[in-house]
This record gives sequence, structure tokens and C-alpha cells, in this order.
Amino acid sequence: MRKKKPETLKPADVRRKPNRLVHEKSPYLLQHADNPVDWYPWGEEAFEKAKKEDKPILLSIGYSTCHWCHVMEEESFSREEIAGTMNRYLVCIKLDREERPDIDRIYMTAVSAMTGAGGWPLNVFLTPDRKPFFGGTYFPPESRRGRASWPQIVEYIGQAWRNPEERRKILESGEGMVKALEQHLSRPGASEDVGEAALRAGYESLRDSYDSEWGGFGEAPKFPTPVHLGFLFRYHDYARRKKGLEGDSRTALDMALNTLRGLARGGIRDHVGGGFHRYSTDRRWRLPHFEKMLYDNAQLAVNCLEAYQVTKDDGFVRVARETLDYVLRDMTHSEGGFYSAEDADSFPSPVADDRAVGGEEMVGGRQPKNHSFPSSFPATDAERKREGAFYVWERDEVHDVLGPEAGEIFCYHYDLFPDGNVGEDPFGEFPKKNVLYVAHPLEDTARKFGLTPESAARTLANCARLLSEARGIRPRPNLDDKILTSWNGLMISAFARAHQVMGDGQDLDAAVKAALFLQTRLYDPRARRLYHRWRDGERDIPGLADDHAFLSQGLIDLYEASFSPVWLDWAETLMETMVDRFYDAAHGGFFSTAPGHDKLLLLRARDELDNVEPSAASVAVLNLLRLARLTDRRDFADAAEKSIRALGPSLRENPRSFSNMLSALSFSLSEPVQIVLTGERTSPGYQEMLRVIHRFYLPNKVLLEVNGGPLHDVVSRRLSFLKGRPASPKGATAYVCVGYSCRRPAEDPSTLAEQLRQL
Repeated sequence: MRKKKPETLKPADVRRKPNRLVHEKSPYLLQHADNPVDWYPWGEEAFEKAKKEDKPILLSIGYSTCHWCHVMEEESFSREEIAGTMNRYLVCIKLDREERPDIDRIYMTAVSAMTGAGGWPLNVFLTPDRKPFFGGTYFPPESRRGRASWPQIVEYIGQAWRNPEERRKILESGEGMVKALEQHLSRPGASEDVGEAALRAGYESLRDSYDSEWGGFGEAPKFPTPVHLGFLFRYHDYARRKKGLEGDSRTALDMALNTLRGLARGGIRDHVGGGFHRYSTDRRWRLPHFEKMLYDNAQLAVNCLEAYQVTKDDGFVRVARETLDYVLRDMTHSEGGFYSAEDADSFPSPVADDRAVGGEEMVGGRQPKNHSFPSSFPATDAERKREGAFYVWERDEVHDVLGPEAGEIFCYHYDLFPDGNVGEDPFGEFPKKNVLYVAHPLEDTARKFGLTPESAARTLANCARLLSEARGIRPRPNLDDKILTSWNGLMISAFARAHQVMGDGQDLDAAVKAALFLQTRLYDPRARRLYHRWRDGERDIPGLADDHAFLSQGLIDLYEASFSPVWLDWAETLMETMVDRFYDAAHGGFFSTAPGHDKLLLLRARDELDNVEPSAASVAVLNLLRLARLTDRRDFADAAEKSIRALGPSLRENPRSFSNMLSALSFSLSEPVQIVLTGERTSPGYQEMLRVIHRFYLPNKVLLEVNGGPLHDVVSRRLSFLKGRPASPKGATAYVCVGYSCRRPAEDPSTLAEQLRQL
């Protein structure tokens, strides 16, 4: 259940000079550029001011598509009297957590330690030398139910800083927090050999928190957490080959599949336009927070593709296809990079009785050419944005768009009611509104209306198309159009993997185009320097560990989808850079920043925990292991194995926080599987061989094409039978090698398929 949302407070209708944030590129910072708060961006100017004026610092962190960030901005940061209090007592810094995840992680950890919870907006108070001493998330503009208001908090902090005895306590608190942060974020753990027991511990941890009724893990709010699903698929594959673990294998697979099916049915999925929302506020996946993030959609698309490889259930391919089509349509720059996110909030949506029509400009010319709705909203109906306004529907509106017969079928399938289907709505956000979720299986819907399942599916698909056209005239949520290297790397993986599984050329084109965008806009090859963010023609912020790791992963996947060696070469170069600049050579593991990244950082944190995004360390370890098998780099394998050992005690004691590292461990414990293709790439026989390979779920394989050139020499050093062997003049030949021992050459798809079944 969500917290009660306060009444909207309108800022004073005055013209004011923009603050310093007007010169920034971040969409989130620009949203605050007209606040009367004297905001500073993160930088020396703010900290020098705090020292000179002897004031504490407010570091306020959020992101442009964060619903409660918008609420606090409107309620507090836009109000002259509250801003005046902030300016009097504090030096105020506004930070985009997506631009600077390195800073956000440090202070989020601090606030979580102080309060037992975290989230955005994150408001943390610092000494002028950047040490945190108090913080929280959302604060209301007035005191409610005994909870202090934001102005009271600011006043209290300001007065305490001016009191010598209270300041002494503040400084002691800041010192103690820095020591705790250093212990938690910077210091390596003990090194310990890791084996199969860690995999089983990870599986059991997820099994114990699994929601067997609705899928997912834990109680509401529920996050998809794709790294858990990826590990469960890998554990299923690992355990099925181990005597005595067959039951674990089946259970792990069921948990992953049931969770994905719950997500696909739920309101967390956009059934009209494709893609997934951020998370669900309830355990049934029905009522989401409606923002859409690039990293969620990239990872969930891969989860669905893997589920299809395991089950051959076409439903998973359909969900992946719709998700990727959404990204291509709504989240892709004209030159190929992928945007970051779409907002949860938008202005009220048009309905069939013409009462409310929109007021925000269309993004990317998405308004359909033919529609029956008005083209502009009355100003009184567009006073404020509402969460989910772009996505929810009134039942009568659906009938008006679809007609009575198709409307009844659609409303039954998705449980749409005249009074709405949201249930308890303490915010007042969803009066008479319906969130689309599959309430009745396709077979039940078909049976109720005397249709075949195929006919019902066609009807529902046509309904979704018509509703998408009708929805297209609504004011769209804001688009965060910054392009982040790390998240683009995840999406390149998704499109490359989609091409492998579905064979659609548009997916390979999208992956290549995005890789070229990053290569030309966010990379300096002479300095081997990667950048984190591009927006509006400007690249900025030195690349972080996850930029290097996620992009390298995407390039390895792109090589296996295209066999273009340029991508493998760049992936190898990026991992060389990552080992050089981010690797802890003494202990193993990886830091999130390179030395000298930002002298204002409180500390240099290690990047090890897998969460809604995988950690840079876990992705890097898997990259190093894959590249070691692709390019014969023993130094890469050594760094990967040392990094796994560095997390040995943590993998044993808290495995659920390291799901993707456990996937890397599974790879390292499995016998190497190399599949080598030779032949004429454009021949039908070669393409059929590829289709056979990609039908199978083979998480521990690497795939190479060897048709001469430098890579042929590298592979030949390990696979001696390839020495002097020319490419097949016709068709293709595949070599399936396990533990560097190869099966007989497969020269037809059926032979290859049989060999792969035996893996």
C-alpha cells in the first residue's frame, strides 16, 4: 500500500531568475533550474561556499522520472518561503543519481545505515568536508501524524549547526559514519575458495523468499530483479547435470518461469505499448509505479529470451519482441543510442466524452494521424500531472474505442470495471481508472465468448493496437533523453541476444548502431577513455566501472551475434582498461571509480553487490572468463578467479546479494564449452547451423567463427585440429568442444543438434 499522497501545493506564480542548474545537461537538474532554492551542482564551488559561510550542506539526490522527487520538488523546493529557509541555513546541492551513481551509492548507504531505509528523493545533510550526519528520503511540507515537516528539519539542522555543543555532536557523528562507510564500501573481505556450495546457498536463499502464488521474491513492493532470474536459469542448468540435485534444478526453473509469467500478466507490463514499468506496489504485480527504465527492459528482455530457449514457449518471445519494439519506437535516438527512461507522471489523459484532453507537447511526433479525440486539454484539467495517467483507462473509454463486442472481450480479459480495478486508492490518483493486467487466461476468455484461442488472441491484439493509437494523442510522460554508456551496454546485449534467438535483422542493426554511437560519441580510442553520459551533443563524466563492464558484455554478445571481430577487439580493450584502472590487484575485485576520478569523493567504493542492476564486478568477472575462452587470455582468467575468491565469505553468508556473481561462479565451475563455426557465412547451411545453436540454452558456451585471420591463430593454439584447416568451401562445419576436447565435426544441422542435446 502506498503512503497517502498530500494535496498538491501550487508554487507562487512569479517570474524568477533561474538558478545555477540552468547550465547543466541533466534533465533532472534542469527540472529544478527554476526553483527559488539556490541550488548548486556537485562541485568545488558549493563546498567552498559552505566553508566560507560556515554552513552545512544539503545534498538532494534524485532522477528525472522519480515520482516522489516530483512531489517534493512541487511541495517544497518550488515554494518561496521554504526555499528561503533552505537558503538561509544551508548550501544546497542537487545531484542526478543516474549521472553520478558513484556519489549516490556512498550517501544512500549512509542514509540507509542511519534510518534503516533508503530511496529517492534522497536528502542527506553533510558537513562542509562532505561527511554525512543526518538524512532521509521524502519529507512533507507540513508536519503529519507526528512526522516533522521539511521546513522543521531544515530549521533544526541550521540551528544545531550554530550551537557549539550540537555542532560537536554533528562532527562526531560525521566522523563515525565515514569510518563505517569505509569499512562497508572500501575494504576488501577475506579471500576464500568458492565451490558448488555457494551456488546451492544462492538457490536456497531465493527459494526461501519466493512467492509461490504470484512469483517474485519477498513482499510488496516487489521488484523484478532480473539478476535473480538469470541466476536461477543458470542454476537449473548446472544442477540438472549433478546427481542428487535434479529436484533443485526443476524448482529453480519453476521459480524463474513463474515469476516471468507473473510479470507478463501483471500491470507492471505495458500491455498496449510494450515494455515494463519500474516495480509493483503490490505482491500480485498489478499496480506499478509507472516509470519505465532502460536497464529494466534490457535485462527482462534477456530473461524472456532465455526462458524461451529453455521452454520453447512462444509467449516469452512475444513479450521480448514487444519490449524491444517499445525501445526501438520510444527510447532510441535517431543515431542509435538508447535513452534512459520515461516518467511515471503525465497530464490527465483524453477520454471519449471530451472532458479532459492534454497539454504537453508530443515527443518525437508520436500523435497518430487519425483519431476521434480532441487535440488540446482545457487548462483546468491539466493543472498537475498524475502518476500513470498515460497508461490507465476508464471502462467506458475502452468501449468507445473498441466498440461493444470487442470491448467486452477486452474488459473481461483484463478485468476492467466501471469503478476501476485499482482497489484502495489513498492518493486519489486513479478515480474510476483501470490498470491493464491479465485477469483471465486466454483460453478462459475464448471459452466465455465462444471463440477459439487463436481468434481470441487476434481480437485482443487488434484491441491493443487500437488502444495504442487512441493513447497516442495523450500527453506523453517526460522522456529522460540522456544516453548512459552502462545502460546502453545492457541494451546492446538484449538486441544482440534477440537477433541470435529470433533471427530478426532489425535487432542486429539496432545493436550495431548503438555500439557505433557509443564508439563515436562516448569513447576516445587514443586515450582509451570511455565517458559515462552523452546528452545534447556533450559527453561528460569519466567512465565508471559499470560503463566498461556493461559495454564490454554487450560487445561480446554482439560479436557472437555478428562475428565481426571489431566488437571482440573493443571488448578486449575495454576489459584491459578496466583491469588497469578499476581492478584491486592486491585483493581481487573492482572499485566503481578509477584513481583520481573525482577528488571530492568521500571514498573510493568497491562495486560488488548485485541489485536491480548487476554489479560492475560480477559482469566484469563473467566478461573476463568469456574472453579468456575466446582469446586465450590467462591473465583475464586469473583476475576473474581472484575476484570470485575475494567475495568467498560474502557469497556464503549473503548469497542473495550476489546473484550475478553466482552466475559467473557457475560459468567458472562448468567445463568450458566452445562452439567453433567455419564456412561461408551467407550460405543457407551456415545460417541453419546458427539457428540450431541458438535454439539451445547454453549459458556456459562461447561461440567463435574461424575463417582465417588473427582469431584463427588464437583459437588454433588451443584447438590444434584447426591448424591449417581451411574454411569449408560450401555450407558450414561446426566443432563442439568440451574441456578443449572436441566431438567429431558436425557438417549438418541434425548432427550438431544431437551433440548440443548431450551437453
